[in-house]
Amino acid sequence: MAKTAIITGGSRGIGEGMSLKLGELGYNVVINYRSESSKALSDNIAEKVKKEYGVDTLVVRADVSKYEDCEALVKAAVDKFGDKIDVLVNNAGITNNSNWIDIKKEDYERVINTNLMSFLHMTHLVLPYMVNHSSKDNQCCIVNTSSIGGMIGVVNQADYCAAKAGVIGLTRALAMEFAGRGVRVNAIAPGMIMTDMLRGVNQDELNALAATIPQGYIGDVPDISGALGYILTASYLTGQTISPNGGIVVQ
Repeated sequence: MAKTAIITGGSRGIGEGMSLKLGELGYNVVINYRSESSKALSDNIAEKVKKEYGVDTLVVRADVSKYEDCEALVKAAVDKFGDKIDVLVNNAGITNNSNWIDIKKEDYERVINTNLMSFLHMTHLVLPYMVNHSSKDNQCCIVNTSSIGGMIGVVNQADYCAAKAGVIGLTRALAMEFAGRGVRVNAIAPGMIMTDMLRGVNQDELNALAATIPQGYIGDVPDISGALGYILTASYLTGQTISPNGGIVVQ
């Protein structure tokens, strides 16, 4: 039987690449999206995954910053694919890009709730479906999308950096707690990746941005989805944060 993977924020950018990678690896893929404007994108990705990789898909709208929406998402996945969830990719994320004096309370709460609390919600709900079936030879995996913002400070991104640093802490703690129960937990911390946000930047600004990267260029989505593929097949890897970032952060 095919294995099952859930990905939050799987409709665009890095999430789209990860959704396709999961299908390529043979997982039935549950693709989560939040806004109605992303429904068509999610449906298109789901059809592409089915057509290219021969697996099944499910598209679920949910605001994963809300626990009850996470419950509905997990229930939908279990109702369709059964009570063994093999992979959870926590990828949903937003940003404010605002200075800390002018930012509004509700704005930074929204970032924390989406970029960190949703990860807590989803792992809390999915882990019971993992530990009941996992073992050394039949591992389950949680992969959390962090950011180099969780490793270094970024101007006008205090709430984002706080959330992404929290994701790394969550990853380490859960990895330690569930290592002996067949569940591996790792994180990916992307650097500057070419997505829609960067494509809208002035070309001169984009070149200046690339010049700050030691390798001299901005990464692409496959750099991140490739890291996901590695994590899912690296059976002795847990509690780690892999950061494809072109050398901006060296650990």
